[in-house]
Amino acid sequence: MREQKSILQNIDWLLVGMFLLMVGMGWMNIYAAVYNEEHKSIFDLSQSYGKQALFIAGSIFIALMILIIDGKFYATIAYVVYGALIIVLLATLVFARDVKGSLGWIDFGMFKFQPSEFAKFATTMALAKYLSILDIKIQDLRTKLISGLIIGVPAVIILMQNDTGSALVFASFIFVLYREGLSGNILLLGLVSIALFILALLIKKTILLGIILGIAAVFFFLVRKNKKNILVILSGAAIASSIIFGVDHFYNNVLQPHQRVRIDVLLGKETDLKGAGYNVNQSKIAIGSGGFFGKGFLQGTQTKYDFVPEQSTDFIFCTVGEEWGFVGSFVVISLFLALLFRIVFVAERQRSKFSRIYGYGVASIIFFHLLINIGMTIGLAPVIGIPLPFFSYGGSSLWGFTILLFILIKLDAYRLQILR
Repeated sequence: MREQKSILQNIDWLLVGMFLLMVGMGWMNIYAAVYNEEHKSIFDLSQSYGKQALFIAGSIFIALMILIIDGKFYATIAYVVYGALIIVLLATLVFARDVKGSLGWIDFGMFKFQPSEFAKFATTMALAKYLSILDIKIQDLRTKLISGLIIGVPAVIILMQNDTGSALVFASFIFVLYREGLSGNILLLGLVSIALFILALLIKKTILLGIILGIAAVFFFLVRKNKKNILVILSGAAIASSIIFGVDHFYNNVLQPHQRVRIDVLLGKETDLKGAGYNVNQSKIAIGSGGFFGKGFLQGTQTKYDFVPEQSTDFIFCTVGEEWGFVGSFVVISLFLALLFRIVFVAERQRSKFSRIYGYGVASIIFFHLLINIGMTIGLAPVIGIPLPFFSYGGSSLWGFTILLFILIKLDAYRLQILR
């Protein structure tokens, strides 16, 4: 009895409170996004907000189950859960039905299940389990390769399901690896590669290549007496050249046609306000029309008259912006930032390496979702279809994030014990 009391006292109630607040705010905004005069009850199961009420009840039940189970259990079963989710992801390729071009959903009668949402916490557990093994050093090539495989296998399978947005989320694990000692040069290389990809779509490749070679020549002249630095410069120039000339292949053969159009619209190469650019344009109109204080709850005209597609899922933030304005948007973003800072704080106070790494995985995934989801609603990121955590409609998303967060809360409750 004394041990159980201690566990309850160690639970981070601030994280629990943030979770409940965000889920409640998300539910209210889903209600506002699809509200109509014929269905006023927020518990109407024929409407998205009624179904979301069931999903919320289910998420609270899941959270309680996670808190009841012994904290050591999660490190023990990490590889088992990861392996099971990989099998489910592969099965999805065979049994999934096409949903807007994606093969990421499995039907169970009236219930639809999206395995990719659960693969995020499974991958976080497996990566934390591997990196917490004694004598594992992220500087070793073998460690980097195995870590890359743990992250890359589910990402590739999800990409095969034509769910590019969910696959890209796995790139956020780079922050976990960086925290564990991965060289900042690799992180910088990733950012430079993204910049080169974008520039290669905007500038003629011969001109861009000339600029890169010119910069390389300047650095070569400055460090010509240091053979090691010369090798680094030559390698960098070769990699940059490969990226520049590899853009066309990736752009034309990997990306789907609608994804290419969305990127062209985002970069200003096309103006398609009635096609690929319609969602973002309507979203920006909705958010801008909210002004400073917003139009008020259930008063959003863009929302009420369905001008914004997917307004209860991927574009839920435009409902926040229209009905609650700048003030409401600031509150929501601030709440997410507070959640992220708290998660990092909780991760840093862990005595277990597994728990610390897992905590940074949670923060990385939520940060990526927040950055891209809000970015795409205001036209700063391509529309890749990922939900806003705890706010967007959907059982798989809500339950996946609930499991992700509450495993950390449970591990934190056991922080005085060393998990192996």
